[in-house]
Amino acid sequence: MDASPSPAAAGPDPAPVPGPAPVSRLRRLAVPVGVMAAVVGAFGYVAAVDPNEPGHYPVCPMLRFTGLLCPGCGGLRSAHAFAHGDLATALGSNALAVVGFVVLAAVWLLWTVRASRGRPLQIDVAPFYWWALGAVLLVFSVVRNLPFGSALAP
Repeated sequence: MDASPSPAAAGPDPAPVPGPAPVSRLRRLAVPVGVMAAVVGAFGYVAAVDPNEPGHYPVCPMLRFTGLLCPGCGGLRSAHAFAHGDLATALGSNALAVVGFVVLAAVWLLWTVRASRGRPLQIDVAPFYWWALGAVLLVFSVVRNLPFGSALAP
């Protein structure tokens, strides 16, 4: 014989456990807006303090100790020109940095739209693309240090 009580004898169903309270749109947008405020602050500082004048920023350690340009060399000058709307100078200082600024702006926009809709940002990048990015950075670094790639040097 079954020893378990019948559903009617068990009494009323326990009260349902309430789920988490819905998060407001303002709260969901707090982190993306905070990140953008930090980026605007950083770009504002670089726009105000000219990296073309010596003494404002430290020298790239790779350039200082080896004489070779790293993939980031010219990035501050590029950000300064980009912040002032001078796209030609920004590309001349570090074209890869300008591409990075645009990609990061697109990712931030996607993040903000998804956060406003209550969805998490999920970007799954296959290992191949990480290797390809590393290869692009390596080729960019090598070419900008060769005589025929001097146009890529800041």
